[in-house]
Amino acid sequence: MRKVERFMQEKGLSVGDYVRIIEKDNGNKSIYEGIVMNPYELSTGETLTLKLDNGYNIGILVDQIVSVEIIEKAKPREEVEFEEVFPKRPELPNVAILGTGGTIASRIDYKTGAVHPAFTAEELAKAVPEIFEIANITPKLLMNILSEDMRPTYWVRIAHEVAGILNNGEDGVIIAHGTDTMAYTASALSFMLRDLGKPVILVGAQRSSDRPSSDAAMNLICSVRMARADFGEVAVVMHGETSDTYCLAHRGTKVRKMHTSRRDAFRSINDIPIARIWPGGEIEFLRKDYRRRTESEVWVDDEMEEKVALVKAFPGMSTEIIDFFVDKGYKGIVIEGTGLGHVPTYVIDSIQRATEEGVAVCMTSQCLYGRVNLNVYSTGRRLLKAGVIPCEDMLPETAYVKLMWVLGHTDDPKEVREMMLTNYAGEITPYTRFDTFLR
Repeated sequence: MRKVERFMQEKGLSVGDYVRIIEKDNGNKSIYEGIVMNPYELSTGETLTLKLDNGYNIGILVDQIVSVEIIEKAKPREEVEFEEVFPKRPELPNVAILGTGGTIASRIDYKTGAVHPAFTAEELAKAVPEIFEIANITPKLLMNILSEDMRPTYWVRIAHEVAGILNNGEDGVIIAHGTDTMAYTASALSFMLRDLGKPVILVGAQRSSDRPSSDAAMNLICSVRMARADFGEVAVVMHGETSDTYCLAHRGTKVRKMHTSRRDAFRSINDIPIARIWPGGEIEFLRKDYRRRTESEVWVDDEMEEKVALVKAFPGMSTEIIDFFVDKGYKGIVIEGTGLGHVPTYVIDSIQRATEEGVAVCMTSQCLYGRVNLNVYSTGRRLLKAGVIPCEDMLPETAYVKLMWVLGHTDDPKEVREMMLTNYAGEITPYTRFDTFLR
């Protein structure tokens, strides 16, 4: 037991208690009042954490605490069954919101400091009431995982849930998702949802709902507006600039998170966004080659080969990396090559061994912007001769997901090459656009 847990036990403190603490540090006395928080799990266990009345947290060394007064004991958390109190309005479209565990439309519990997903109609109305004026909302918490714990089996589950909802008459589906792996999920759904004729929108939040600078509410409002538009693709909707002016809808196979924390972190790569959405209602489509809304019945093509690796080329890269995946029975490898799509020349023999043993090897570029071209330099030409598939301007994560999907349908090298170079969901732009480079 850590020191802070022992201290709380000795003083009869519980998480959620409102307390007054007197601290002495080098003879100086300080008094703090606030709510006892869960001890930080990665700390050394020597500090008591309080949430002060101003909303900030403070850590106090337990060895410096000379007095503890419990002003109010924490009340047991009540489990409330909310009723759906928002009847459908016939003049509004019907939109379902599926939660997968991100911070979007979440709420802060100041008794414990935890952020909880808000996925009953009443909770959503309290968090973002504006969305109920835009559409009839049906919320459902499908799963509650960290974004980094997303996996292909969950993609399949989400795809089937989306298809069922759309085929039962909903006008659009929004998927609330953590931002770190949202682009992978968007790509997977773009390939799996066939004959899609209605909007499937992925949305997240860079900053949690307890922060004044949270982007959660506006992202969700713009997503609901996009989910009722004349649009029939998978898209990611997030802030378009740092201020709260508009959001952008990015094609699901061309989007990447380009910043760890900025609210406008998401960018369309080698392409322009599909639309600009203002929270007040206006949608400006920025291109004409998007699919319009239809009444087609969507079906799920969920054959996915999970034994696919994504490998980054780097100086000093060992041939053992490629050999490892071949020896472990992997069916495909996507390489993030340098520049136009290169690896150290001494790795090419291992790549050729891989293709000779039936492993599909695809080349993308870690530059992100621009196009793979294996015809310019001798290294690229040797890679082509070794059987590598150049993936045009596909993002590495898109190529990774697509190769999983392709290998779920065939392992014939000729067919794999043909499918990887076929544009199924806008993942390949027909020519390099020079107006899309991020400056």
